[in-house]
Amino acid sequence: MIVRIVKLEFKTENIVSFENIFNDTKHLIRDFEGCHFLELYQDKSNSNIFFTYSYWADENALETYRNSAFFKNVWAKTKPLFAGKPEAWTVNKIATLN
Repeated sequence: MIVRIVKLEFKTENIVSFENIFNDTKHLIRDFEGCHFLELYQDKSNSNIFFTYSYWADENALETYRNSAFFKNVWAKTKPLFAGKPEAWTVNKIATLN
């Protein structure tokens, strides 16, 4: 399993539009084959910054999602809303403590 962390910075006037896009698509993202977990975070000190945090079966599952028509459609709607270039990391989970 891999973890995907994506940092997204939006123009202030586009935050609500992004939240609407996410709310409309979050279940489809989570239900995409290979996705096991999905969360959205908003920075406490800069409300323009969001992070998505998702678990994927493997890099192949993530790439299948990223190359899908569904992702390309969502990305096309989201990309014009950005204030800065998104940053993304694909990491291996080492430990979980509850």
